[in-house]
Amino acid sequence: MRLAALILLAMTSLAIAHDEDHANDEWYQSLMQPDNPTMACCGIADAYWADKFFVKDGKTFAVVTDDRPDAALHNRPHVPNGTIIEVPPNKLKWDRSNPTGHTIIFLTRNKYVYCYVQSTGI
Repeated sequence: MRLAALILLAMTSLAIAHDEDHANDEWYQSLMQPDNPTMACCGIADAYWADKFFVKDGKTFAVVTDDRPDAALHNRPHVPNGTIIEVPPNKLKWDRSNPTGHTIIFLTRNKYVYCYVQSTGI
């Protein structure tokens, strides 16, 4: 009985994590790279919350703050919270509002930055 309850709880948590972003699927799919406007920023499987950032020596650094389960987000590669990613200036995206309430960084498996979209405070 206890095992069944744990499995149900885990399945519910995964569904909630995906549903949070499901409302924003169209937004994720519509984002284009600022330095290559014919290429997408990619999708939710490449998106990580990065609600902390800092600037050092004129360079922007994003800090991953995403605690959502990777499996619920199309089995995206895991990037631990606290991971610091340098954001190239040509990847800063300023031309679109952000409905997620989080700053989002889009990464490849090798942590190359596709896009960095600041939160608009929504």
